[in-house]
Order: sequence, then structure tokens, then C-alpha cells
Amino acid sequence: MSRSFPVVLLPEPEGGYSVQCPALPGCHSQGDTVEEAIANIKEAIELTLEDMAERGEPIPPGGPAIVTEVTIAA
Repeated sequence: MSRSFPVVLLPEPEGGYSVQCPALPGCHSQGDTVEEAIANIKEAIELTLEDMAERGEPIPPGGPAIVTEVTIAA
């Protein structure tokens, strides 16, 4: 079975990217490039889901992310 989980990549000031999966609190990783960060979070998600299944925890729904911008007066 294939599932999709939204992830958030943030550039780090010292270089590289941090990445997290909001649907799975505590599931995060990093990488020097976008590609590496995505590969690393994919592995982290797989390990998190395996751990949750072993403990009998329900797997939260994934689904597409909604990304938008908010403009504020600065």
C-alpha cells in the first residue's frame, strides 16, 4: 500500500535543509541538498510507521499539504 505524507523543508542558515513530517510529530531529518533531505525524511517516515505498527498505534492519515502565503504589514 502506498501513502503520502506532507513534509516541510526549511533551509538552514549554515547550509543544508531540515525537514519534518507534521502528520507524525517528532519525525524529522536533514540533508545537505533537497534531494538528500527528502530521501532522509522518507526513511524516517518509514521507520516511524514501523515503530507505530509494532506498538499497535493507529497510523494517522497522510494526504496532500496545503501551502499558502500570508502577507503582513512590516
